[in-house]
Amino acid sequence: MESITQKDNLGCSVACVAFVCKKSYYFTKKKYFTNLGEANKTGFLCKDIVTALKKAGKNYDYRYIKRNKKYKKSSIVFIKRSKKYPEGHFLTYTGKNWMDPWINFNIKNPEVKKAKAGFRKKLPGKAIYEIFPMK
Repeated sequence: MESITQKDNLGCSVACVAFVCKKSYYFTKKKYFTNLGEANKTGFLCKDIVTALKKAGKNYDYRYIKRNKKYKKSSIVFIKRSKKYPEGHFLTYTGKNWMDPWINFNIKNPEVKKAKAGFRKKLPGKAIYEIFPMK
C-alpha cells in the first residue's frame, strides 16, 4: 500500500480519497471532486468528501467526534485547526497506522511542491470529524 501525496495546498482530502480508492491524486481530483470546491483555495468539507467517495462507488458517512475512539479501516479523519495545522488536516486510517498526505508539512515553509506523504503511528492532532465506511 503506497501513500498518496497531496498536490494542492488544501488537497489532503483528495489524497485521502485517492488512497481509499487506490487511484492517483490527479485522477481522483478530476473524476470525483468536480464541482465540489477548489483544492488550492477553499479545500473540502466532510459532505464534499462523502459525495466524492459516492461518485467512486464507496458508501461513506461522517460524524463529529466527541472523544477518542477506535476507527474503522479506511476511515478519513479531520484534525482540528492548530498552530501546526492552521487549516486542519485530513488523514486516512489503514487499520494499523495513518496515511498522511503531507507528512513533512512545516508551517514555517509550507511549499506543497516539497510535500511528501507517508505513514505515522499516531494522529498529529485532535480528530474532530470522522468520514467512515458504511456496511
